[in-house]
Amino acid sequence: MSGTLLRLHAVGAALALATLSLSACGDDFDQVKLTMAAGSPGGVYHELSMALADAWSRDPGIPRPQVANTAGSVDNLGRLRANQAQVGFSAADAAERAQKESTGHKLLALARMHDDYLQVVVRDDLPVTKLSDLKGRRVSVGASNSGVKLIAERLLESADISLDSDLKVQYMDLQTSADAMRDGALDAFFWSGGVPTGPVTTLATTVKVRMLDLSDVLPKLRQQYPVYGSATLPASAYQLDGGPVVTLVVRNFLLVNDTMSDDVAEALLRGLFQAQSELVAASPVARSIEVRSAIETTPIELHPGAMRYYRDVKI
Repeated sequence: MSGTLLRLHAVGAALALATLSLSACGDDFDQVKLTMAAGSPGGVYHELSMALADAWSRDPGIPRPQVANTAGSVDNLGRLRANQAQVGFSAADAAERAQKESTGHKLLALARMHDDYLQVVVRDDLPVTKLSDLKGRRVSVGASNSGVKLIAERLLESADISLDSDLKVQYMDLQTSADAMRDGALDAFFWSGGVPTGPVTTLATTVKVRMLDLSDVLPKLRQQYPVYGSATLPASAYQLDGGPVVTLVVRNFLLVNDTMSDDVAEALLRGLFQAQSELVAASPVARSIEVRSAIETTPIELHPGAMRYYRDVKI
C-alpha cells in the first residue's frame, strides 16, 4: 500500500473512531446538540428539564440542551419519533401506546424517574365529592396532545362519563386551568404530575380547593389498563382541609430516540445521578429518583448506553 493510501486509511479510521466512540472527557461532547421535550412551564417535567439542561452542560459538558415547551407526554413522544427532540419525559401509559406505532424513530429509555399522581382539583364550594358529580360542570381535561388528556379520557370512559355530552369540557394546560379556576371560569381540572406541583400549590393559597377521591372508579380502569397503579395522596401535600384521597399513579420515564449514541446516553445518565441534589432543588419529586428503581422502564426498552451505565454501577 502506498504512503498516500496509508495516510488516507489512517485518517478514515480516526474519523470513524471519533464518530463511534466518544470518550468521557467533556471536550469530546462539544458537538452534541440536543433538544429536550419538556412539557409546560410550571409542570414537573419542565422543572426537571431545566435543571438537567444546566447539569448536563457541566457534566458531561455538552452545549446546554434547548428546552422546548410542549403540551406533555403525547406531544413529547411525537417529537422524539420525528427527531424534533432527542430527549423527553413521558408517562408510562402514553409511552406504552406510542411504542406500538411503527413510524418514526424508536423510543428508548434512560431511566424511570418519579411517579405522577392524578389530581382532580375541584372548587371547594361545589357539591362535588366523586367523579360522577362532575357532570354538567366546566372541566378541563388537560391540554390537547397531553398525557393528562389521555388519562382523563380513559378514566372518564371507564366511569361511563362522556366528554362530549356530560361535561362542559375545556382543553387547557396546567397554568391556564389554575388561572381559570382562580378567576371563577372553571369548576374542576385534571392534572397528572409530581406532588407537589407549583401552580396547584399556588392556586390552593388563593382559592379554596380539594382533590377528588377516585377509589370508586379506579378498579375498573386498572383492570383495563394495568399500567396504572393507585396510591394515597395526603392532604398535607397542598395543605388542604379534609383527609387523604385515593388516586391513580403512573410511572414516568426519561426517554431518548435511536439517534443517540451509546456513549452520549451513558454520559447523560451518569450526569443525571451526579446532579440529583440539583434536581431535588428544582422539584421535590426528584427525591424518589433512585438508581436501583431507574432500570424499571418496562414496556420501553433501555438504551444500550443506559444498560452499560447500570452494569457499571452493579445494578
